[in-house]
Amino acid sequence: MIQDRSLVVIADNTGAKVGRIFKVLGGSKKRNASIGDVVILSVQSAEPRKMVKKKEVLTAVVVRQKKAYRRADGSYIRFDDNAVVILSKNAKDPFEPKANRIFGPIPREIVELGYQKIGSMAPEVV
Repeated sequence: MIQDRSLVVIADNTGAKVGRIFKVLGGSKKRNASIGDVVILSVQSAEPRKMVKKKEVLTAVVVRQKKAYRRADGSYIRFDDNAVVILSKNAKDPFEPKANRIFGPIPREIVELGYQKIGSMAPEVV
């Protein structure tokens, strides 16, 4: 359950480290984001001389959340942090990540939602 003004870890190698969510996409009254939801965020801290700078506004997909997420088989999965992966602004493929490496485990629901490239770059799909 990630909402406006939530701080999230950025789980890719774009250079951004921490981001602040300021909009959850998907309807005018949608307040909380869960695994697989697209959000708009502002970069709060970033590494120098990388492809993403501080204060940059980007779109990202939520790949990990602290709140337990119920799967279709009835089991629950939860992670240690709230994390997102930054998406590219490429118009022909909106599911394309901006980075070329993903850090940490990724749930299989991300792959089922159409983010196959994120699933293939992740070190572990749980």
